[in-house]
Order: sequence, then structure tokens, then C-alpha cells
Amino acid sequence: MIRLDRLVNVLGGYGVRLCGRPEARSARLRSVAMPDPTDAGVVGDVLLAVGAASVGEAVRWAVEARAAAVLVRAVPEAEREASLAGESEGVAVLLVDPAVSWSQLAGVVYGLVLEGRETESGRGPTDLFGLADSLADVIGGAVTIEDRLSRVLAYSRSQEAGDPARLETILARQVPERLREVFRERGVFARLAASDEPIFVEPDPRHGLAGRMAVAVRAGRELLGTVWVTCPEPLAGARRAALEDGARTVALHLLRSRASADLERQVESDLVIRLLEGSADAGTVVSRLGLPPGAMRVIAVRAHTAAERQAALLLAFDRATTGFGWSRPGRSTLLGNTLYTILPGEPAAPAREWVTALGAALPSGVRITAGIGAPAHTAELPAGRQEADECLALHEAGPPGAVPPAYDESWDDILLRRLRAAARAGRTPARGPVSVLRKHDAEHATHYVATLRAWLEAQGDLAAAAERLRVHPNTVRNRMRAMSRLTPLGLDDARKRLAMIIGLAAEEE
Repeated sequence: MIRLDRLVNVLGGYGVRLCGRPEARSARLRSVAMPDPTDAGVVGDVLLAVGAASVGEAVRWAVEARAAAVLVRAVPEAEREASLAGESEGVAVLLVDPAVSWSQLAGVVYGLVLEGRETESGRGPTDLFGLADSLADVIGGAVTIEDRLSRVLAYSRSQEAGDPARLETILARQVPERLREVFRERGVFARLAASDEPIFVEPDPRHGLAGRMAVAVRAGRELLGTVWVTCPEPLAGARRAALEDGARTVALHLLRSRASADLERQVESDLVIRLLEGSADAGTVVSRLGLPPGAMRVIAVRAHTAAERQAALLLAFDRATTGFGWSRPGRSTLLGNTLYTILPGEPAAPAREWVTALGAALPSGVRITAGIGAPAHTAELPAGRQEADECLALHEAGPPGAVPPAYDESWDDILLRRLRAAARAGRTPARGPVSVLRKHDAEHATHYVATLRAWLEAQGDLAAAAERLRVHPNTVRNRMRAMSRLTPLGLDDARKRLAMIIGLAAEEE
């Protein structure tokens, strides 16, 4: 079961558009139908009106099929007719671009509606749970189906044959790290990666682990996941054969589910890129992404381990796009070596919470850095991306564990960072009062630059400057006189004072 808004979002990439009835986007779709001359009783939530001579005829077919939505070929000036007919009959009309073949469209629609059913993680159709129950009934043990990162996709309902380790895994939705370490030490993961044969894992009472059989779920040479069955001794005969057959069936489910998820992810990614790069129809793109109107923030994220960068970033992208679009707060894409997410809302706190949740969902050892743009409306998202990039650079240069900066809170640090970059590139004046004082300090071990900075920060208050420097006010007074004899400071000129403050900040490390 999926909602109509998800179907509309994906099909939008194929030139399909919804006409009217925006309230219908929340309709839940469970079945697909096509007209059949030999069967007048065709029923389905989505009707593919193949062969309809007009929008009106397609809508009539949809009413007869008790469909919530109908797809029909677009003809010139059909949009108004589609909107009116859909409103009068209570059917959502989706106009199909004539260039898109019905066979291609049918494959996408059937895949989304029948195979794209939601689990907690947003991967794997709900009938994986039914498959886990069937396997448990045949084999006589508790079954858990996991992806290749040991995240739980489905599990059998019976807990009688389970153990504490399985219960902990189900509650956490993934295998705890201590159990993963046990399996690594025993070579379980290495054997599963190398062989299609089921393997037996010996019990370990210290970790609440009963005996279990595990088998790889594979598509060709690619490991998609694993199936685990609790059992006191190795399976044999029909029970072992049932586990092997079950793993092949799970592979088919995961492949179909992944195709559906990857299709939606690609559509989402393309739309987000259009927003970040600037699009003439940005308002329409925001609507297609299902984002609410109002302020949004752009989040830029990089992820890496000590030895690898790309794999960690791909994991972060996978996690950021896990779950169907309408069930996630943000919309994401990968551009180069950066993950970008557009998150609705004006406060910075939810954006930081999103980054924290993303980091917590990644394997231990993965370090993420992030930057958050200022609140931006649709047309301002390209600027929000640049702001997020600058905040990301600021976070990468900061100490480990620092809070991801938000542009509207850290614009001063961003400005100083730009000034320092300009200074390093030689784009600031090479000579001037600050340069003269800095050279004198280096040659004569004086403290003129520090004194000038303290005086400027104290806004000319000798006592306050002396306190900053931890010297007597007379010392500051004497140094200021000496500095004035060395180079014209122009301290009575507000513009020159501002220029010296900027010059000092630009050269500060």
C-alpha cells in the first residue's frame, strides 16, 4: 500500500501530472487495474485507461472500477477537462505524456503499488513479514531477515523459539555492535560473504545467543542481506532446503523493492538538484517533492572514516533517503562529495537534530561534518546551498565534536574566514600600519600588534586595554605613542580604525 502523493512524485519524472483534486494526494493505493473487454468487473485503486478515447471515457471507466485515480493519455487542452471530470466524479486524473509507452508506465505503477509497501525502515515490502512467518512455520525456528548492514527488515511473529539476542536486535532494529563483533571474530560475516551455503552459529550464553543458522541473500554475486533462524543444532534435510529456498525468495522481494526505492530516490535527487541550482519553476518542484510552503534550510553533510570517504558518504545518502518521501521530513541529493538535504522549518535546532540522528544511524567510526544554511524561501535555496557549504567548511576546520554551525548564527565567523582566505591569497594590501607594526614586532620583540588589537577592541579605553594585556595603563599609553611615531595610525579616523580591525582579523589564525 502506498499513498497517491508518492505515485505522483515518481511519475512526475515520466511527464505525468495530476489535474485538480490536491486533497486526493493522501489516498491510499493497494491495487492496479486495466480495462478488459472480456471482464466487466475490473476493480482497482489505480486504473490505467489504456485505449480510452477521451478523458471523460477514462473517468467513467475509473468510476466503474471504483478507482481512486486514473491514468489517461494527454490530448491538447485536456487539463481543464480532466480537472472538471475528476472533481465531479471524485477521481484523481493523471495525464500521461504521449511519448511515454503504456508498457513502461505499467511496469512502474505495478512496481510501486504492489511491491513498494512500507516497513519501518522504508525498505522491503510488508509481505517480507509474511515470508518470515511462513519460513518460521516450516523450519520451526524464529526467523529474522536483515540487510547487508545487519539492519532488521522483517521478523517472524513467534518469539517462543527466540533468544535474548534476537529480541534485543528486533527492538533496536539492527544487530547490536557487541554481537556483530562476536560474529566477526567467528568469521560468520566473511563466510556469508563468500558462500551461498547456510552456516551454523554456535550458541553463546554470555551474549544471550542461542544456536542459529544463517544464509546469505544474494542477487548474482551481490550480497543483499541475510536470513537468520534460531535453532539448537544445524538444520538438515527439508528444513535446510526450505531455508535455502526462502533466501532466494527474499532476494526477489529485495530486488523489486530496491528498484522501486531507487526509482523514487533518483526522481527526488534530480528535483533537489534543480532547486539548489536554481529553477524557473521552483514552486512546482517544491510541490512535486511534497515539501510544505514556507522557510527551509539547506544542510550540507560530508561523511568519512579514517581510511575511506566515498563508502561512508554513500551510506549517509542511503540513510538520509531511507523511507518513503512522504514519511521523511527532508529531501536529499548527492552532489560531488557532499550530501545536501532541504529541510522544512525556520529554527536551526531541528536541522541540528536531523544531523545528529543521521550520525547515530551510521556505523561506529564514521565521522560526519555538516553546515546549515540560513532560513530560505524557494527562490533563495541556491544561496542557502552556498551558505551551507561555507558552514560545512567552518565545521570541518573546527574541533571534533563541535555543533554544526548555522549561517544566520555564524555569519561573522564566515566573514572572517573569507577575509583570511583573501589574505592568504594575497588579495589584501601588503603594506599599511598593521604590516609595519607586525614587522617591527618580529625584528625587535615588541608587542605593538597585540596592543593595537586590545586598544581597538576596548574602543580606546586604556584601562580596559591594559586589563586585556595584563599590563599597567601607562604601558599601553607609552606603546601607543611609540607606535604613532613609527607609522601613521590615524586613530581619530573611524574608517581607518575599521580598516585596521579588518586587517587584524584577516591575519588572525
